[in-house]
Parts: sequence; C-alpha cells; structure tokens
Amino acid sequence: MKSVASALFWIGLYLGVVLAPLLALKIGGGPPGSGFWWDFSMGLGFAAMSMMGIQFFLTARFKRATAPFGVDIIYYFHRYLAVIALALVYVHCAIIYVKNPAALGVLNPLEAEWYMTAGRVSLGLFTLLIITALWRKQLRIHYDEWRMAHIVLAVCAVALAMAHIVGVGYYINAAAEWWFWVAYTLIWVWLIVYIRVVKPWMMHKRPYHVTELREERGDSWTLVLKPQGHAGMRFKPGQFAWLTLRQSPWHIKEHPFSFSSSSEVTDRLEFTIKELGNFTSTIKDTKIGQIAYLDGPYGIFSVDRHKGASGFVFIAGGIGAAPMLSMLRTLADRQDKRPMWFLYGNNTWDEVIFREELEQLKERLDLRMIHVLDQPPEGWEGETGFITAKMLKRVLPEDAAKLTYFLCGPEPMTDAVQRGLHGLRVPMGKVHFELFDMV
Repeated sequence: MKSVASALFWIGLYLGVVLAPLLALKIGGGPPGSGFWWDFSMGLGFAAMSMMGIQFFLTARFKRATAPFGVDIIYYFHRYLAVIALALVYVHCAIIYVKNPAALGVLNPLEAEWYMTAGRVSLGLFTLLIITALWRKQLRIHYDEWRMAHIVLAVCAVALAMAHIVGVGYYINAAAEWWFWVAYTLIWVWLIVYIRVVKPWMMHKRPYHVTELREERGDSWTLVLKPQGHAGMRFKPGQFAWLTLRQSPWHIKEHPFSFSSSSEVTDRLEFTIKELGNFTSTIKDTKIGQIAYLDGPYGIFSVDRHKGASGFVFIAGGIGAAPMLSMLRTLADRQDKRPMWFLYGNNTWDEVIFREELEQLKERLDLRMIHVLDQPPEGWEGETGFITAKMLKRVLPEDAAKLTYFLCGPEPMTDAVQRGLHGLRVPMGKVHFELFDMV
C-alpha cells in the first residue's frame, strides 16, 4: 500500500505540474479576438511546454521518484511522453493555421518576428530529437554520440520554446504570469545543473577501481570493482547501476548494467557484460587498476521486494542471466530454503554463461535448472527451441500461479513467456521483468 500511495503521489504531482501553466490562460487575459479555439491551442502549447521541461526531471534518476515504478518504466514513460508532447505542439500549430493563419506571420526567417522563428526552430529540433531517439539503431547512430546530441537538442528546443512564449508576450504581461514563468525557468535550469554538474561531482567523490576482469562464455566478461576511499554501495539483488569507465563522470558516457554479484558480499561489486554494442565490445580491453564511477543502485527487479513469496521462477535469455545470478547468489548466501526454478535459454551449450556455477548453486539451493538450447549439441536430452507455454506447463509445478516470476532477456522471449504465464493463470502482479535496451 505504501508503494501504491507513493506512485499515486508522483503521478498526481506530474499532472499538477503539467497543468499548472494553464493558469496563465486565466491570469491577465489573451490577445484581442481570442476565443475557444485560440485558448484551446494555447492550452495545448503550454501543456506540451511543461511536458518537455519535465522530461529533464524524468531522466534525473531521483530515487524517491523512481522507486514505485522502476527506472526502466520511467525511461519508457519518458519516451512516450515526448511523442505525446510533440503531437500536442503540432496540433497547437494546426489549430492556429486553420482558425487564425495571420497569427503565424511569414515563414521567411529574415522577415518573420524573431519569436516566431524561435518557435519554428524549437519544433524542428524537437522533431529531430524524437526521430533520432526512436530510430537510433536503424539510423546507425553511436549510442554515446546520440546521447550527447540528444541532450543538446533537448536543451536548445526547450530554451527556444521558452523564448517563443516570452516573445509572444500575451501570457507574461501580468506580474503573476511573469513570476510564474521565471520560477518555471529557474527550476528547469536547476535540473540541468543538478544532472550535469552536481550529480557527476558526487560520483567523482566516490570512485571505484577495477581489480579483476574475468572472461566468461558467450563473449561476456565479468568486471570486478572495489571502492576507493569510501564504504562502497549496498544494493538489492537484481538491481543495476550506471557505469562510467575510462572517462570522467562529466563526459556523459555512462551505461546501465545489472549487478551479478551477491548483495551479501560488501567488499566488491561485479558486473557481467556481454559484447553487444559499441561500448560493451570494449570491456575486454579494460585494464586492472582503471578508475570507474557508479550511479546507483536502481531498480525494483529484486527478490527482496517479495519476501513473502512461496518460491521463485527465474526465466532468462543470454546475458539476461546476470541479475538472476545476483539473486541466486544472494539467496544461496542467505541459505534460503524456498523452491526455485531457472529456465535459461541460449543458442548453444558453449554460450551458456555461468554454466558451472549454476550447477554448484543447485547444491546450495532448492533449485531446478532447466537449460533450453536453440542449437543443441548431438545427444542433447534437455529442452530445445524456445521457451513456450507448453514447456512452462511441463516443467513448472501444478501450483505455478502461486510462485513469483522474474524475466530478463530479449523482448520477443519475455513477451512470449508473459503470454505463456497468462495461459497458466499466473497473476500479472507476480510477473516482473526488465525493459532496458541500451548498448
């Protein structure tokens, strides 16, 4: 109930902040001849402006705000809200174009009022920002380069949108309106300073150094970090952190990775990372002694949030086993006696990460290990193909609906597993999964 109340509070606060700029429509008054459609258009524009500003808050990773939902959900929320905000701006422009085209002035930036040009450029930058965010991989844009461009585009788009509002002037004439927009702008500036200056400085004061780099199966590597000059970080098994390696935290080159070590081990942190993208393919080149910085822990994907569970089912594909191993290692260190199942999908037997340790964990836990191979070796007697509803029904107990499930892997796999669990009448509240797709 506490988590639900917290979630409702943050949702209510978000709606309040989005709707607050609409007060400008009620304070002072609009231009001569304005009516319903004009005010409706302005309301859409103000709401979009507010949503654009809040986008910076959503990516600031405030732990209290993200705790009820999980950072992965917040980032998806951030993405979809950006699309909605862009749509509101286009509707805002379309209504004016239909109802009062003279208000748009001339298109030529050499002849148009500066604030109209600022609005049009802001819309263009915002559109470019959305396109590059939704289709980054298809456009083959390097993640680090895209992220820097994303930040610059966002800051410029919001700043120009604010300049457009100030230039139009109808809704900042009254003193109350002026102070409202000043406060809004100062909060937005404070967010940028916090995210890009204060938070990196806090990370810089708590460095880690690389003490070990282990090669794993499946083109994966385990990075071992120890705190340098501080007590380190406590986390819940299954959580993750943003890792900055070989760079200053001010360089904005951080990447999210799940902890793979036990949360009961406090003198070191481990991340198991598969070579999948531009950054992850360089992990193998990491040198012992190099400095690293962490921002975390984050996430609600953890057995610790379900202490009353009667048993657990872990379902993973490939490197999705990393947070599962963290949870299994932790439960083993705690001598947990509850029944557990681990369905682990891979292409081949040689790619199965943690293969030997998973067998050892069977001796410390009440664990049923089910390997599922797409390309099994000759003589393989285990499960093959993909994890399907029929397989789940075959390997799980009759009271499967009472267990708590954790899913992590490729999106097609997690989608198929969710459908299969639904067929087994497993309540959706007992199914938990990660949504990150950043490499």
